[in-house]
Amino acid sequence: MPSSVGRLRWLLIIVGPALVLLIGSILALLFLPHPVPRNATPSQRLYLTYCAECHGANGHGSWRAALFLLRPGDLADPNTLAPLSDDYLIDLVKHGGAPIGKPGMPAFGYHLSDEQIREVVAYVRTLSTRR
Repeated sequence: MPSSVGRLRWLLIIVGPALVLLIGSILALLFLPHPVPRNATPSQRLYLTYCAECHGANGHGSWRAALFLLRPGDLADPNTLAPLSDDYLIDLVKHGGAPIGKPGMPAFGYHLSDEQIREVVAYVRTLSTRR
């Protein structure tokens, strides 16, 4: 009987910290913000801070959004953004998607100034030209 208690104790000593590290790593991946490189331009820094969590760093979408069953638009696809005007995109970023039937897109008008929103839209337009 004491040997089974000893085995259980050793199992907890080994498995317990491993589980804590695994759960902590998963939570860090899900909830820590996207890293921003030091040499990022101001518009790239805004995009990576506010948009990359759902749209991905390259604009093709993020695995984090897929985990929460969100399907953000592919910003790197030239056919997605070409027909949309800058005014439409600025309104979408500023007021969110709920007023136009895209409830997954949050509003950033309280977090970003109009000039910053214009910078983000200009940066997003460059994503479709990169390879």
